[in-house]
Amino acid sequence: YFYCSLSSPQMASSAAAAQSMKKTIGHRGVETTTGETTYKKTTSSALKGAIQLGITHTVGSLSQKAERDVLMQDFVVVESIFFPSEGSNLTPAHHYSDFRFKTYAPIAFRYFRELFGIRPDDYLYSLCNDGLIELSNSGASGSLFYVSSDDEFIIKTVQHKEAEFLQKLLPGYFMNLNQNKRTLLPKFYGLYCVQAGGKNIRIVVMNNLLPRIVPMHLKYDMKGSTYKRRASPKEREKAVPTHKDLDFIQDMPEGLLLEADNYNALCKTIQRDCLLLQSFKIMDYSLLVGIHNLDLASRERERAGGQSGDSVGSEGAVTPDQRRPQTQKSLYCTAMESIQGEARGKGAMDSEDHMGGIPARNAKGERLLFYIGIIDILQSYRFIKKLEHSWKALVHDGDTVSVHRPGFYAERFQQFMCNTVFKKIPRKCLHVSLTIFMNVDIVITSIRIRECMQSDRPDLVPRTPPLAENAADYEANLSTSSLGSTGMASSSPLRR
Repeated sequence: YFYCSLSSPQMASSAAAAQSMKKTIGHRGVETTTGETTYKKTTSSALKGAIQLGITHTVGSLSQKAERDVLMQDFVVVESIFFPSEGSNLTPAHHYSDFRFKTYAPIAFRYFRELFGIRPDDYLYSLCNDGLIELSNSGASGSLFYVSSDDEFIIKTVQHKEAEFLQKLLPGYFMNLNQNKRTLLPKFYGLYCVQAGGKNIRIVVMNNLLPRIVPMHLKYDMKGSTYKRRASPKEREKAVPTHKDLDFIQDMPEGLLLEADNYNALCKTIQRDCLLLQSFKIMDYSLLVGIHNLDLASRERERAGGQSGDSVGSEGAVTPDQRRPQTQKSLYCTAMESIQGEARGKGAMDSEDHMGGIPARNAKGERLLFYIGIIDILQSYRFIKKLEHSWKALVHDGDTVSVHRPGFYAERFQQFMCNTVFKKIPRKCLHVSLTIFMNVDIVITSIRIRECMQSDRPDLVPRTPPLAENAADYEANLSTSSLGSTGMASSSPLRR
């Protein structure tokens, strides 16, 4: 029915457009005449328009259906609606080519959205009120990425096998969300398909991991593997390249330092998520980490003379007006909410607005906020992956390649993240320093009291003699004082 609806002039124009397109990566291409991005020979503007028209219709029609429990058959339901360019009694007229819009498991995804506190009107407003923004740095997967204008949602094109796997995953995904809403796994809000020009373009709506409103100074995509896990020279030319495992080990050998509560909560979440992915035989996933350096951003604002302080898009500038909107539509979607979130470290950074990020420090002691999430989970360890691992294992060390059996992959992923990437802030040094300074103050107070008792004017508190004088006496006092210890004598030169 869909193919018959295309008129011959439209088919001719599609053929002419195909000749003017230059293929780049996967199904993503660039139209040479206009420079516009294409996906399966459909222009990005036409795809965005079809997505917004389709979601508007499907969410509106879904609101007319009564609320009820999710049933097993709801996971396999597919609804379809045809959008002719001249319009119909169910659809509005539009200036794009005719297309068909499919919605997968609408009742189940409505439940998922409600679980995360997303109301239908908020979902529509975010995705359909303003134009979708295409992300230029979409990676090497050949997928297209769009972000909603309010920074809440990401729309990604997926391949047929990935969409099919997500459909099979939905019952288990449903069960896991009921048990544990705090997860680093992607939050799926909808699965759709746009049929245009004889091609199926499948898209998934997810939570946005890296808010555009917070400039990322560093980005890493890590799998826990070391085989060819380094950013390419072409990737490094980008303004904010996405580095990989070996780059992280080289750039940050000390790792990201977290307070104990946040570290334990994060590792517990990673452990639970890896166990779930292993149970579904999912592998080849990554941890995406975006790092915002608060101290570096402050220095950048100072160098800019405050001129970029009010600009949303200025590099490194984050002001109170730029924080994530107060009317945040999604629950459990920020990095801090995604870990076992009641645990919050106690410290000076707690008084600051974390903008959804998890506070940490680097080896220099600089304050960081990082944003994380597990991505690319729609990879099942099937026959093709088994062949890929077997071939790589023959040529290289089988334990270092990224493609591996799910159990080993999960264990290696978890160990790398919790031992190499994330580490606890060492408290021993902090405790020793505080103890030394407290004991030094007590000893100095004891010396002052002793001098008062020997003074002709005990009613006056005498000044402390210059530490440079009678240094030997101070050493003796520190060593013989009942409040001191053998270790305090070595602290005296530090005091001086």
